[in-house]
Amino acid sequence: MGEPILRVEHIKKYFDTPKGLLHAVDDLTFDVDKGRTLGLVGESGCGKSTTGRVILRLLEATDGQIHFNGKDVNKLNKKEMIELRKDMQIIFQDPFSSLNPRLSVSEIIAEPLIIHNIVKKSEIGKEVSRLMDVVGLAERLVNTYPHELDGGRRQRIGIARALALKPKFIVADEPVSALDVSIQAQILNLMQDLQEELDLTYLFITHDLSVVKHISDDIAVMYLGKIVEKASAKELFKNPLHPYTKALLSAIPVPSLTKKRDTILLKGEITSPINPKPGCRFAARCNYAMDRCFNEEPEFKMVEGQHEVACFLMDK
Repeated sequence: MGEPILRVEHIKKYFDTPKGLLHAVDDLTFDVDKGRTLGLVGESGCGKSTTGRVILRLLEATDGQIHFNGKDVNKLNKKEMIELRKDMQIIFQDPFSSLNPRLSVSEIIAEPLIIHNIVKKSEIGKEVSRLMDVVGLAERLVNTYPHELDGGRRQRIGIARALALKPKFIVADEPVSALDVSIQAQILNLMQDLQEELDLTYLFITHDLSVVKHISDDIAVMYLGKIVEKASAKELFKNPLHPYTKALLSAIPVPSLTKKRDTILLKGEITSPINPKPGCRFAARCNYAMDRCFNEEPEFKMVEGQHEVACFLMDK
């Protein structure tokens, strides 16, 4: 294993609601090694995007520590955070709503350069052209506006904007989920090429397991604010241990007319994330749930090699 560029320890993010505290992110601990991609996967509403925003301090954590390159992110003042923004960037899910419709392509990409005073005023045009070239945007699009472009080109603008400050770490929040399948492959390949060229580290957030397999070195599976399993991408797909991970993997379509995968159907009510009771969050939908699953919370622990899981089935 390499050296962690990001270390997250026991982070929590709770939101006040009329019915009580919503546990969006509940006691997560993980590392992301330099130059690698950690895929964070799970159903919509499980807290993946909130986790990414808390790490970047776009949302303030309720509790826990976030260390980036040895710095405690939560303890930095406003000036120090502005400086850190150069190293930590985000690519948003919806390439249209994340771009200012009143700015042209060149103005959108130039904005972070101007705010952070990265290059001389006279050099901005040249740097914008370089960034457009890096992400595969044609020079002729320099004065177009987001509404004139398709989703793939808009997302390339978002990537160029994220790269403008030469970051070390990027949170990619469902960057291809709003795109057509053929365009998804182009964007994923672009992100992998950029990672290799620029030595980038990614936290890649998605609900699509076939996408996460393609791009990730390690995968963490999240369910209702908790990480239930974490392993290398190869190990997770070969040997899933948590019942929820097995169910997710069984739902991946097989591109074959003859071969079929046995899909594991999840029944039962989803546990409320508002003031959750003690016990495993997945117990109500689990085919293997025991009495203790409803009363005790399973410990997230190493079971073999670098494979971590939170499930009482591993105690047998």
